[in-house]
Amino acid sequence: MAQQFGLIGLAVMGENLALNVERNGFSVAVYNRSPEKTEAFMANRAQGKNIKATFDLESFVASLERPRRILIMVKAGAPVDAVIEQLKPLLEPGDIMIDGGNSFYSDTARRSRELASINLEFFGMGVSGGEEGALNGASLMPGGTKAAYEALEPILVKIAAQVDDGPCVTYIGPDGAGHYVKMVHNGIEYGDMQLIAEAYDLLRSATNLDRQQLHEVFAEWNTTEELDSYLIEITADIFRRIDPETKAPLVDLILDSAGQKGTGRWTVMAGVDLAVSIPTMAAAVNARVVSFYKQERVAASKILTGPAESYQGDRQAFINKVRDALYCSKICSYAQGMALLRAASKEYKYFLNLSECARIWKGGCIIRARFLNDIKNAFNENPELPNLLLAPKFKQKILEKQNAWREVVAVAANLGIPIPAFSASLDYFDSYRRDRLPQNLTQAQRDYFGAHTYERIDKPGVFHTEWTDTAEESLSTGSTD
Repeated sequence: MAQQFGLIGLAVMGENLALNVERNGFSVAVYNRSPEKTEAFMANRAQGKNIKATFDLESFVASLERPRRILIMVKAGAPVDAVIEQLKPLLEPGDIMIDGGNSFYSDTARRSRELASINLEFFGMGVSGGEEGALNGASLMPGGTKAAYEALEPILVKIAAQVDDGPCVTYIGPDGAGHYVKMVHNGIEYGDMQLIAEAYDLLRSATNLDRQQLHEVFAEWNTTEELDSYLIEITADIFRRIDPETKAPLVDLILDSAGQKGTGRWTVMAGVDLAVSIPTMAAAVNARVVSFYKQERVAASKILTGPAESYQGDRQAFINKVRDALYCSKICSYAQGMALLRAASKEYKYFLNLSECARIWKGGCIIRARFLNDIKNAFNENPELPNLLLAPKFKQKILEKQNAWREVVAVAANLGIPIPAFSASLDYFDSYRRDRLPQNLTQAQRDYFGAHTYERIDKPGVFHTEWTDTAEESLSTGSTD
């Protein structure tokens, strides 16, 4: 009997997804370029399960029922193209290939167009949740044709994480939509992680909390409506771990140089491309870049001095203010991500449902959090909401907590503790709420040195001024009708 689902690539994510699909009642065929990997998987994890091993692509494709549904779990970039090229001559019209890796959305759009020309379906599906999510239920963000989604839906709704309002999967939109939403998810994740790291640094450096106290603070924060989330939960857990060799807190022994795989940088580039301000995510990416310069920072620390990093006020009151500042900053990070999705939806004709995007992030994925339900509701109530900061609940919360937020940023500056993402979030809020910014001077400068022209607030038209002349009037270069 033909297998119902195929999977190529048996690294840990691929193995776990294969087991997830099989556990939910679908027979699976697997293939890996290295036969030893396939043999080890079958012997160690797939024994006794309805999973069929294949050792060449011809046998793999022949083992699948029509239309074939094939999930590709290989490294993004050239490896995905290589697998597609190998599969193309073996497939038939209507067969579906799904890229479950972190591919760049424009690559997914290109592949979709190329394969559509030979009547093959291609899906770019973001998968979030890591190894655990792949095995037990992930947040899935599939993009492709609606017809192909309908062929995949019976499987996807079963292997996705399950929350109170349904499985954490929905039809995202055409071609690169799924990978675009996953990219922005990861950009929000970068911002979230950096904000939490800055809160930790403030509590550790300014108030000298030890690892047990840090655990208790983050565990308590995780019980609140505002901060209950997977990332806060695992942060509390991290502070409990003691290194068995040194008996020191393990987190204190980890080199402070953070890696990245590119999705955060892609998100920042996407924001620039669409002229959407996403400073919290940009600050998070930059913080990881600065962390790479470990040797330079160590040398600089011996030469470049700053203030003493010690807070002299009420410690518990300051801890509470850091909590409020973290929440306000997180709202700004998510607001920026949703604004980018809105812009991309219009530019690329993705027709995204932002409420559904928030809903499918409630389970399985890294940024899952209780307040995603509030984000879902905000876009349900107003699908045309231009910015999350304007949603009634979030507006009220920020207005209530902004004084604490401002004090935390000021204290950090006075103590010399870097908080780039907290600061960027507050700057974003203040820039968005002001009806007049100083870019009128920027436009005047651009017109002065490059004759770039400007508009006026008192009358229509496009204007240029010869700034070195003594004449006071501007010269109109456009219609004032």
